[in-house]
Amino acid sequence: MKLDRSIASPLRRSARGLIAAVLGTTLGLGALSAHAEGQIRIAEQFGIVYLLLNVAQDQQLIEKHGKAAGVDIKVQRVQLSGGPAINEALLSGSIDIAGAGVGPLLTLWDKTQGRQNVRGIASLGNFPYYLTSSNPAVKTIDDFSDKDRIALPAVGVSVQSRILQLASARRWGDAQFNKLDRLQVALPHPEATAALIKGGTEINAHFGNPPFQEQGLAGNPNVHIVLNSYEVLGGPASATVLYTTEKFRRDNPKTYKAFIGALAEAADFITRNPERAADIYIRNENSKVPKELLLKVIKNPEVQFKITPQNTYALAAFMHRVGAIKNKPASAQDYFFDDPHNAGGS
Repeated sequence: MKLDRSIASPLRRSARGLIAAVLGTTLGLGALSAHAEGQIRIAEQFGIVYLLLNVAQDQQLIEKHGKAAGVDIKVQRVQLSGGPAINEALLSGSIDIAGAGVGPLLTLWDKTQGRQNVRGIASLGNFPYYLTSSNPAVKTIDDFSDKDRIALPAVGVSVQSRILQLASARRWGDAQFNKLDRLQVALPHPEATAALIKGGTEINAHFGNPPFQEQGLAGNPNVHIVLNSYEVLGGPASATVLYTTEKFRRDNPKTYKAFIGALAEAADFITRNPERAADIYIRNENSKVPKELLLKVIKNPEVQFKITPQNTYALAAFMHRVGAIKNKPASAQDYFFDDPHNAGGS
C-alpha cells in the first residue's frame, strides 16, 4: 500500500525549525507584519480532518464569500505538524488561522486571556480518532508496558495525548492522568503510519486521525483499535478545530465572516458530494491514499461534517482539573467566539 505523503520526508523538526523553514519560505511573510482586511493565512496539519479547508480552497469558497461582501481575499495555507508549532506560529503573527486539536486551542485560550484572547472559530467536523497498536498483547490501555511506544503529533499536549490522559485519569485516577506520557513519541501522522505498517521500529502504537489510522489498519493485519476517542469524549466529538486571535476577528470582520461562510458551504458540499470531495482531497494533497479508503472515511456514519463544536467540554473540564489550564471555562462558549454557529456548541 502506498502511504499518504512521502515517508522519507524530513518532518521531524522542532517547532521553531518548522516555522522558520516552512512559514518563512512558503509564505514569504515579514516577521510580525500586520495586514489589511482581505488576506487570510491558515496553518493546518495532516489528514482528511482538514477536508473542509481542502474543499474551500479547491472551490475558492473563501474568495467567493469575500467577493459577495465586497472584499478580494488572498488565501495562503501552510502545513505544520503538532499543536505547539501551530500555536507558536499564531502567537508570532506568522499566521491568522490555526488548525489543530481542541487541546492546543484550550492551552492557548488559557495562556492568552487578557492579551491576544485566542478563541475557537469553528469545528472542522466530528471524527473518531483511534489509538491503534500492532502489539497483539495490547487490548486496552491497561496492557501498555515499557516495551511499547505510542506515536502522536506532540507528547502531552496534542489532542490525542490529552484524550489518552483523560482515559488514563478515568482508569487510574487524576493523580496518574499522565501515566502513559512516558511511552509517547512525537511523530507526524504520515511517518507514524509508515512505522506501524512496516514494523521493525520502536513505534508499535499510533494515536492518529483519518485517513492515516485507516491506512494503518488496512496495511498491517496485526494493527487493531485499542481506544476510540468517542468512547472517551462521550460520543461524536470535534477533536480538531480552527481558532484565531481577538484582534484578527475584530480587525477583519468581512474576511472572518467570509471564512465562516466558506466553511459552512464546504461542509454542505462534502455531505452532498462525497465522491467529488474525495477527488478534491487526492488532488489538493497529492495523496496516494486509495479513493475507496477515503470514501469509507467520508461516508462513515460516525463522521459528521459540521462547523458547530460538539463534545469538547469534557476535555476542557479535565484539563482544568489536572492543572493543564489555570482558567476553568463554564462552557464551550467561553473558548469559542460568540458567533451564531457556535451558540449550540458543547
